[in-house]
Amino acid sequence: MTADLCGRCRANLDAVRERVAAACHRAGRDPAGVRIVGVTKYVDENAARMLLEAGCFDLAESRPQSLWRKAEALAAATPPPRWHLVGHLQRNKIRRTIGLLTLLHSLDSLRLLEAIEAEAAAAGRVCDALVEVNISGDHGRTGVPETEVAAVLAAAVDCPHVRIGGLMGMAGLPDDAAGGDGLARRQFGRLRELRDRMATPAMPLAELSMGMSDDFEDAILEGATLVRIGSALWEGIAEADGPLPA
Repeated sequence: MTADLCGRCRANLDAVRERVAAACHRAGRDPAGVRIVGVTKYVDENAARMLLEAGCFDLAESRPQSLWRKAEALAAATPPPRWHLVGHLQRNKIRRTIGLLTLLHSLDSLRLLEAIEAEAAAAGRVCDALVEVNISGDHGRTGVPETEVAAVLAAAVDCPHVRIGGLMGMAGLPDDAAGGDGLARRQFGRLRELRDRMATPAMPLAELSMGMSDDFEDAILEGATLVRIGSALWEGIAEADGPLPA
């Protein structure tokens, strides 16, 4: 990557940090309580390294195979990235994936919980995860229906090798449902309220992974602690085939 692109990447990251700080100010929150997770799913290993060197240490992929490849490419980086998986994790890819992860954002079923528990137990490790909730109600999206979250959390109590740290959700697109302006914020607010109802002293569910480039300010206003940012970090930077990540 050229010095110009590295500078643009750093400037984009600084701009996102300023937006995070402004949203936290509106919400009366400390910006240190919101972590930026840089989504690298449509850029190559060199671009991911550039973002890491710019100071974004939390990097995310949506496909396990891409995470494997980039984790290997950046394994010697100092400091190393903290890898997040924000897309669906197939059961046959659990074993190779969980050892690379700082956080799985997309625990989306009881079957996946049970499979991760078995693999993590066999490996002698604990997998940190968030329960993905389908807050948009779109049947084409992954995530646990809101009415089934309590059952997943109850089952997790009996899974000592899976540590549930909170909830994750993705707002619907404006044309996914009626509601117009404010739809995303209402959905994020509903996820926060669900978290508040489900939290216990033994499982406080402190993390809320909500918001992407187009709506993360609304997510912060509703309590997001992790925001998943893609396209806002790659503006003006040529990248691999495909659209910029959200």
